[in-house]
Amino acid sequence: MKIWAHRGCSQRYPENTLLAFEKAAAIAGLTGIELDIQLTKDGEMVVIHDERVDRTTEGVGFVRDYTLSQLKKLHIYAGDHPTQSIPTITEVFDLLEPRLQSGLKLNIELKNSVCFYEGMEEKIVELVHKRGLQQAVVYSTFYAQSLKKIKQIDPEAELGILDRKVSDCLYKLQGGCGAVALHPFWRDIDLPAEELKGYTVRVWMSGHLYPEKPTGTKLDFEPLEAKGVTDIILNEPEVY
Repeated sequence: MKIWAHRGCSQRYPENTLLAFEKAAAIAGLTGIELDIQLTKDGEMVVIHDERVDRTTEGVGFVRDYTLSQLKKLHIYAGDHPTQSIPTITEVFDLLEPRLQSGLKLNIELKNSVCFYEGMEEKIVELVHKRGLQQAVVYSTFYAQSLKKIKQIDPEAELGILDRKVSDCLYKLQGGCGAVALHPFWRDIDLPAEELKGYTVRVWMSGHLYPEKPTGTKLDFEPLEAKGVTDIILNEPEVY
């Protein structure tokens, strides 16, 4: 089973922060790190999961209604660690590039299924190419049309389609979005393993994220492997 860090080490450290990504990158044997991108009011790519800033910062409102400089003034508290801020994807690349050049993968989820961000696909593909990180990046989203657009921009891009049920992921993939990997919720593998044979199946977890205390409870991977799962994106990769 290949292990990915969900929004970084998001059980012990604030999700989608440079701190969480730094801790994840230090884990030996980790396959990759998953994160989410959105656009600010002034068109900058920032790393944050929710469409609103309310849950992870002291701010209120939609990411798209803040400029980058306004977002940077918001705080993400990290307990005994230095207070964090919402990072740009460029800052994440600056941090992780040595590891990405040496085999670590980065799953970039485009958060565009609720808020539509015009031109985000072009922006992220251009930046990845500028940094020479094409081989290290997997793009994913719930919005199949967005993957189709990325495939047109970069035919060699590795794409994963998101949904709750693996059957819905497969339906979208077969619809021609260009994806080669299925990214369902780990509890919603509703197809027999034979139908998933040959596909990369990266399941994602949910559950409590920082500042909840680490659970330390290890998941048994054997039942998931039997269902055809190849990768798992989880909050506590350091436990495994």
